[in-house]
Amino acid sequence: MQQEMTPDNDGPPVREAAAPAATRVRLRADLRAALPDAAAAVGVTAAVFAFLWSRVASGDSATVAVMPFMDDPATYWMYLLSQAFGWSGLLWAWGTVMLGLLLSGRLTGRLAASRAALERWHRTTSLTTMALMFAHALMFAAELVRYEAGLGWAERLWGGFADAFVPGWYDSGTGELAIPIGLGALYLAVPLGLLFYVRHRIGPATWRRLHRCVIVVYVLSVWHTLLYGTNVWYGEWPRTVLWLLQLPVAVLLLARLWRPARRSERLGAPRRTGALAWALRGAGRVVAAAVVVGLVAVVVSGHDGGRERPKPQPPSSAPDDHHDPE
Repeated sequence: MQQEMTPDNDGPPVREAAAPAATRVRLRADLRAALPDAAAAVGVTAAVFAFLWSRVASGDSATVAVMPFMDDPATYWMYLLSQAFGWSGLLWAWGTVMLGLLLSGRLTGRLAASRAALERWHRTTSLTTMALMFAHALMFAAELVRYEAGLGWAERLWGGFADAFVPGWYDSGTGELAIPIGLGALYLAVPLGLLFYVRHRIGPATWRRLHRCVIVVYVLSVWHTLLYGTNVWYGEWPRTVLWLLQLPVAVLLLARLWRPARRSERLGAPRRTGALAWALRGAGRVVAAAVVVGLVAVVVSGHDGGRERPKPQPPSSAPDDHHDPE
């Protein structure tokens, strides 16, 4: 049985045995527990879809400003649904990352809910996030299949699948970079999320090291959105809100790195922790602090990388010329 060294905040490290098989958290149980969370995500996705549809129908949509040919929501409803799944997926990713940072820090005892309840919620929101990310890519593929009506079914299915799920296959404009970034987030999220259920096989210490990479998944997801989400392309309030939402994540990450709960992760003296480990931990704190300062500067200054909204254009009869951003 794997054993783990866990720190006591007020004393020396103590040795804890891994949970016995009878009490081990099972994926099947978490999938059942995730049903209410998934139902809430579906409701949020439906609300976002209705909002995006109304924006297109009214002519106020930023997506139509980027791609004028998409002014018919009844035709491009799968594209709008892909956007809706993407936004609810990003919201759920934000929530599960926030929960993870709270659980790994020193503030857990001050929260209203019990640690066990927060951990279960963290796991279920993680599973829901993976499902939303997959649905986002799947509906994008479905829209591509629908659009290529002039090709045979085999070519349409392969083309839609390859463009949406094979990194580097999509070869149009911003998507050449943005889609591989999004796929990187998806293909990292699934194994990193599911490793929890086999941590008794790989060892808790190995699992913790790998699980820290989840923050990379979140960064890639936000990067993908800023690059490819037409609803936040322009320097308007939606883009500012997206940047602003990253501030609490960065602050919690900085707090987690600055005062880790585990004694083994504290900075300490270079001779005691090892020069390389000390340098890496110190660099992590500096980078996290710089990110916090950078996010504050972006939000306060308004220089968030947004573009100028173009003047209204007549609908294009050649969608290929514009079939690029998300």
